[in-house]
Amino acid sequence: MKYYFFLSLCLVFQMSCSSQATSSSNSTEGTKTESVSSSKSTDEIIVGADDYSAYLGLLKGKKVALVVNQTSMTRNGHLVDFLQKKEVDLQAIFSPEHGFRGTADAGAKIENGKDVKSGLNVYSLYGQNKKPSVEQLIDIDMMIFDLQDVGVRFYTYISTLHYVMEACAENDIALMILDRPNPNGHYVDGPIMEREHSSFVGMHPVPIVHGLTIGEYAQMINGERWAAKGKNTKLIVVRCLNYSHDRPYTVPIKPSPNLPNNRAIYLYPSLCLFEGTDISVGRGTNMQFQVYGHPSFDKEAFPFQFTPVSMQGASSPKHKNAICHGKTYMAIDENVIYKEAKLDLSPLIIAYQMSESKETFFNKFFYKLAGTKSLAEMIKTGLTEDEIRAKWKPALDLYKKKREKYLLY
Repeated sequence: MKYYFFLSLCLVFQMSCSSQATSSSNSTEGTKTESVSSSKSTDEIIVGADDYSAYLGLLKGKKVALVVNQTSMTRNGHLVDFLQKKEVDLQAIFSPEHGFRGTADAGAKIENGKDVKSGLNVYSLYGQNKKPSVEQLIDIDMMIFDLQDVGVRFYTYISTLHYVMEACAENDIALMILDRPNPNGHYVDGPIMEREHSSFVGMHPVPIVHGLTIGEYAQMINGERWAAKGKNTKLIVVRCLNYSHDRPYTVPIKPSPNLPNNRAIYLYPSLCLFEGTDISVGRGTNMQFQVYGHPSFDKEAFPFQFTPVSMQGASSPKHKNAICHGKTYMAIDENVIYKEAKLDLSPLIIAYQMSESKETFFNKFFYKLAGTKSLAEMIKTGLTEDEIRAKWKPALDLYKKKREKYLLY
């Protein structure tokens, strides 16, 4: 039997281990989200997947599918293996970009297959099939979504979330999100995406750094009616315990092949804009998103050198086997970068000024990443970083007010 929720307002339920429930309301027009968690005395951050008592009872008698990857770990192993041991009736696995095991290159085609250990079919949600099909969802009562996100608009797990929510809404399937902290959740910054630049690396009118967990983002998709035909998903969010947006969180497992540590995750919102240019960000090295450079850069101005090579997660990196001259952030303490809490445009501005090919410096993909053409145009006309930031501030302030309606932490 499927769970049905009136779609009227967002209610947050705190369920204790003794099943004595308390509730508080967070008014969000057109949605109702059940948010569950168990009371714990420890101060340690506990991710939703580890709050077993809050959700295992909701899975009894249900046929369950999961959207998971290598980050979907509990204290008792991978979520798939843990739920099978608990005799939950698992039907299928859906995997996002980089695949179920999280080893594929960015943008690489991911094939459907079978997980040998669990015996479950694995369906890719990256490539031609970004949305679970009706056939793949036959007899499914509950979908579980458990991915470690990094809080950036062009990181595609939130795009996968969008399509999964649409599929669940269209097929009357409840979606349970096992929430995880957002390592970049302590600030909000960047230009708001304009609809004409929407793509799989930016589907919604949010800034580059959106400041939401996956659970909160799902509530925003519902509340703003961003799904096809404005149809809402029946949503259950299993909250993190002892987490708040101003509390640092170290990601225990790299969320994708080229984000190996927290330093890379903190720099990613700023340096990933180089993916829409000819500048390397260290793919093909062990310093991914912690360096940037180009073979043509002046050796004296950019004395740091690195050479991208083919490796797992970067089989054909930009400027493969060429010596790049650039800048490294490897010596900077990651806590310093964390505390800066801003989208840093200075690397992009400096690289543009140093470029020998200014007319072709920004490619079409840059506009998708930035979510607007205006950022490139302002850099071309010589605006300073402060002047650029002032241009996007009014829209960013409006977004921050909108964001408040969906916060769980």
